[in-house]
Amino acid sequence: MSTAPRTLVLLRHGKSGYPAGAADHDRPLADRGRRQAALAGQWIADHGLDIDAVICSTAQRTRETLERTGIGAPTVFTDDIYENSPEDILEAIRTHAPADASTVLVVGHFPGLPGTALTLDGAAEITGFPTSAYAVLSIGVPWDRIGVDVDPDAKLTDLRVPR
Repeated sequence: MSTAPRTLVLLRHGKSGYPAGAADHDRPLADRGRRQAALAGQWIADHGLDIDAVICSTAQRTRETLERTGIGAPTVFTDDIYENSPEDILEAIRTHAPADASTVLVVGHFPGLPGTALTLDGAAEITGFPTSAYAVLSIGVPWDRIGVDVDPDAKLTDLRVPR
């Protein structure tokens, strides 16, 4: 059940701050994280990744990361990405990615994002996924079938750490 190639970009939020008394969900980006997020957005643009849709965790640091990237694609903010498993993240993609989107960006957290990449491409090797890292995968099934149908075309094509 192959379809036109699609691109999935999995971006971990930039380095977060740890203000006293802030709940994990409410932690903002640190200065370094704001720089990392802007650089990630520039790298994504420089590498020709034209984002059609974004699925973003509701956490403050992911929202700020997305804002700093400068990516202005239509966005769904969902708790389904916050600190969740690859299965939950894939379900969020199936639910929220527009059928006609060629390139979807997911802004989320560790370990869910690298776990999602490895779930889709079992032959991939990811030895680290620090803040602001992003993985790019080529996907061969429709978004509403990602992670459900075996996708023989799913392949990790790039892993970047903007610094």
